[in-house]
Amino acid sequence: MLTKRVVGLGVAALLSLSAVTATALPADAAPQHAAATPAPTSPTPGLAATPYAGWNTYFGLGGDYNATQVLDVADHLVSSGLAKAGYDIVWLDGGWQASTPRGADGQLQGDPARFPDGMAALAAAIHAKGLKAGIYTDAGPYIPGSCGLGSYGHYQTDADTFAKWGFDAVKVDFLCGIAANLDPKTVYTQFADALRHNSSGRPIMLNICNPVTSPDWGNYPESQQSTNTWSYAPEIAQSWRTYTDVGFVNSIKYTDVLRNFDANALHPEAAGPGHWNDPDYLGPQLGMTDEEFRSQMALWSMSAAPLVVGSDPRTFTPATVATLTNPDLLAIDRDALGKQAVRVGPAGTTETWVKQLADGSTAVALVNRGDAAADIATTPDAVGVDATRVTITDAWTHALSEAKNSIRSSVPAHGVSVLIVKKGTGKPESPRVLVGAPSFTAVNGTSITPTGDLLASAGAKLSVTVGVRNDGTTPALSPTVALTTPAGWTSSAAGAQPGELPPGGTATVAFTVTVPAGTAVGASSIGAGVSFTGIRGAVTVSSPAVTVTVAPAPPSGADQPLSHQPWVSATSGWMTPAVDQSVGGGNPIRIAGVTYPTGLGVASPSDIRYYVGGVCTRLTGTVGIDDVVNNVGPEGGTATFSLVADGKTVWDSGVVTRGHAVSFDVNLTGARELVLHVGDAGDGGYNDRADWAAPLISCT
Repeated sequence: MLTKRVVGLGVAALLSLSAVTATALPADAAPQHAAATPAPTSPTPGLAATPYAGWNTYFGLGGDYNATQVLDVADHLVSSGLAKAGYDIVWLDGGWQASTPRGADGQLQGDPARFPDGMAALAAAIHAKGLKAGIYTDAGPYIPGSCGLGSYGHYQTDADTFAKWGFDAVKVDFLCGIAANLDPKTVYTQFADALRHNSSGRPIMLNICNPVTSPDWGNYPESQQSTNTWSYAPEIAQSWRTYTDVGFVNSIKYTDVLRNFDANALHPEAAGPGHWNDPDYLGPQLGMTDEEFRSQMALWSMSAAPLVVGSDPRTFTPATVATLTNPDLLAIDRDALGKQAVRVGPAGTTETWVKQLADGSTAVALVNRGDAAADIATTPDAVGVDATRVTITDAWTHALSEAKNSIRSSVPAHGVSVLIVKKGTGKPESPRVLVGAPSFTAVNGTSITPTGDLLASAGAKLSVTVGVRNDGTTPALSPTVALTTPAGWTSSAAGAQPGELPPGGTATVAFTVTVPAGTAVGASSIGAGVSFTGIRGAVTVSSPAVTVTVAPAPPSGADQPLSHQPWVSATSGWMTPAVDQSVGGGNPIRIAGVTYPTGLGVASPSDIRYYVGGVCTRLTGTVGIDDVVNNVGPEGGTATFSLVADGKTVWDSGVVTRGHAVSFDVNLTGARELVLHVGDAGDGGYNDRADWAAPLISCT
């Protein structure tokens, strides 16, 4: 992990770790390079035959945790049912060590104040609860100010110590490794050999963690990059990180989950029983919505990835526990065949991923990366199932249905539908009937084409349609479509219900929804469902929910500072959008030597969304990279700016570099919503402290 172990070490220092050369090595620890690589040793037989699962201290407890906290979480793993579901490793990340990590005897030592009974006693206490114990070190030499501890030059000593203490798994980082310019293949192979030959003969799992050399953090030789670990790790380790960290403490974003999933998917051939690609930790309740975390769980399970939770389990909601313990997803993740999912068809906003299972069935993930619900479909032939008639088990609802020549789901925004598909035999199952997410067609009688969730004012009347279809082999009798709306909202059918849905049949049902006057600003959900009688009896199917956001009142008056209007939502690539300041530090907005009294400061990528309600006519302002980047390094400092009205780009800056101001003057007549978007211009976000300076909006 990147930011967790060195007190006072900031992001800028981490980004310059590679500048710490081999001259920082202790005298007895010369740098190791590829030419000195020893012969690979095979991973210990029997360890991690299927992907392991557990909990790690990093995201939930940070780097200053103690024995009491660790054991309290261990107790919660047991009492919550997570341990029974297989989350049975309690893994200490960086921070367990003493301020001077290695004692006069040359052995690592735990912090005596936080672990007064010692590390062996902690491991024994974890074992007494029926759990396993994991610990952390770094493959490099300990370099104060660059990492919290290091094992370089002491591999066998540390392997023997971890085994003597009773630990079952070791995560080996590379912060000091890259700072000392070591070759990861060489030193990880040496460490793996030391673990295999520990003096206690104890089987110990090895997790290789080399995130700081991911392309996001600098230009490293291919041999040192995390994206190269797959080429040697299967021969020496039970798992290996495939990219940078999935997030920061208390901040995990779905976009970064997708980034890590994509990097992890590059080499599925490297994974198999006993050795697994590792896209990093699961991060529920650290910034993602419940739906987004469900998607992370689905994607990790399809990836045959280790399922290590990074958040604090003591805070988990019932929904989080239900996601983590979903039996169908756990079975897919731990399938004995050990295959990792691969994409079939093109990459894009919607995708299809396929994982072959040991019993001959196929797990299919229909992935929606977009901001609106979408129907995603494939065919049995496309996913490798030699049949026209298939049975489909939904991994989320566990419902069984049957379809002909189609594998389809209505998938929520940022959602993943996971289906277990088999060739259909014997008597038909209930027909696979799908109900689409509600679609908004008009607000107060004015036609709209919403993008993502719908913005509306209190008192609005919404026109809604819901589509249903029967992909099954038998009819759906007496289907009834209904909406689910928030308390106090009213819904009435504006059209007839279909009398029957034959195989292949479709229907659309219309509704009118009224948002009560006085409804508070905020997001609410509307869902749909269809009930019908099938060949196996009564069935009810639900749609993905869609969001209606009751928006703040639109601006009024001429040339009002947009930065002083309440936004609907706002994101920033790091930290949070700043009002009338540049992001991250409280500096005034300043572009090309000019200071602006009002504006918005963000880091790319960023989206700030406003409700303008069709009453605004003009927006003017200036964009640019804030001059503060001149104090933080030469890298990056480029961005793109665009204004998006009702889903259409109405202005684009092109690439903007530091020291340049670009003005805009945009007609907003008739627009209901406005998004201020900033992209990173392809440089990875380095120093993209982007400003919307003096944005002035004119409305009636």
